[in-house]
Order: sequence, then structure tokens, then C-alpha cells
Amino acid sequence: MSRTWERDAPGVLRLPSGRLVRGRGLRAAPPPGAAPEAGLYLLARRPAPVPWPSRWVRWPDFWLPGDHVAAGEALHWAWQAAEGHRVEVACGGGVGRTGTALACLAVMDGLPARAAIAYVRTGYHRRAVETPWQRRYIEHFAKTGDG
Repeated sequence: MSRTWERDAPGVLRLPSGRLVRGRGLRAAPPPGAAPEAGLYLLARRPAPVPWPSRWVRWPDFWLPGDHVAAGEALHWAWQAAEGHRVEVACGGGVGRTGTALACLAVMDGLPARAAIAYVRTGYHRRAVETPWQRRYIEHFAKTGDG
């Protein structure tokens, strides 16, 4: 059995390195198919427990993470886990915060910030990265690696 996502599964983004990461909104039912093996959850409140390793970043809707260093560590954890495991990145709606995090993963994969945003909007969701401060967050992440 494959330990990564199916490339054409709902919400799956293929990063430039070939890593596959699934983005999704937690307010919707999980997509059909295999369960994640790791998850990064970007929410204002702690999510419900899941049966796989996970990280939670306190991140209010339409805003930025409260702790940029912890967010950077969680993003690096997710990127490393995605090398051989099914990792999902999720927020409430699956667009702004999730898109911002996916763009940061694309930066870790070698893309410049603006190219990473365009890449995620093309490959994941056309409205990913919803606010100007989310765009600036990705630019800062590209420079510092810690959000």
C-alpha cells in the first residue's frame, strides 16, 4: 500500500520536490480514501484528537499564527513528514490558512514566495492565501524560515 496520497485525490497538492500534501477544510466531511498519517491543524482552538501524529498551530481565521516560531517548527515538521507519509494540512475552510501553509511548504521546496503563492493557487485552490498579511507572512517565511 502506498504511504503517500494518490496524486489526483481531492485537495492533494504535488510540491515541486514530488512530495504530496493534502489540504482541506475541517468544516466539510473528510474526502474519501486513505486516512492521513500526520496532520497539521491551523485553528483558533485546539482541534479534536486524531489517531495519527499531529500538530496544532493557534491561527485565527483570516489572520496569522500567534506564535511564528512554533508555526515555523510545525511547518518544517509537516514538510519533513510529507517526504514519505500522507500529511494533511487543514483549517476551518481549507483556503486561507491552509493555502498560506501550503505556500510555505512550497517555499521549503525551493520556490520564491510569490511563485509559491501562484503555485498553490494553481495546484490547490484559486483563492488560497486570502489576505495581504498572509502574503506578507509567506514572504517573511521565505526570508527567515520561521514565519
